Amino acid sequence: MLRAVEALAGRHDVTPGQVIRTALVRELRRSGPRTETPNRADEQLVASLQALLARDIAEARGWDDLNARLRRQGYRLGAAGGGLALFARGGRKVCKGSELGVPYRVLVRRFGGALPGHPHGAVGLVDAQDDPLIE
Repeated sequence: MLRAVEALAGRHDVTPGQVIRTALVRELRRSGPRTETPNRADEQLVASLQALLARDIAEARGWDDLNARLRRQGYRLGAAGGGLALFARGGRKVCKGSELGVPYRVLVRRFGGALPGHPHGAVGLVDAQDDPLIE
């Protein structure tokens, strides 16, 4: 086995240790339990959520109104990184706001301010002309 690892390392111009580390990382990723939410939500789930929540999102007049409407459906919007995510009751992240078709920057502009308590506020959000969304 050692000779096979050395030969593989030689073909790829890396050390045998690098070959072993890479193999271990790949195996751990493949067989280990998933501890983090996938980057992209299931497309069918997102499509269903878009249909379920579209009217509430379209008719909301502010952050509090939007979250009150979403809570009636069993969801809420909350901060996630520099944007938003949709969370189910119990706090499980369901998808990103942008996957629902409601990027944070769009809602900041529409509601005239950042989501209360968002760690980034509206800092760094600009429109297509690089003008700040909120002064």
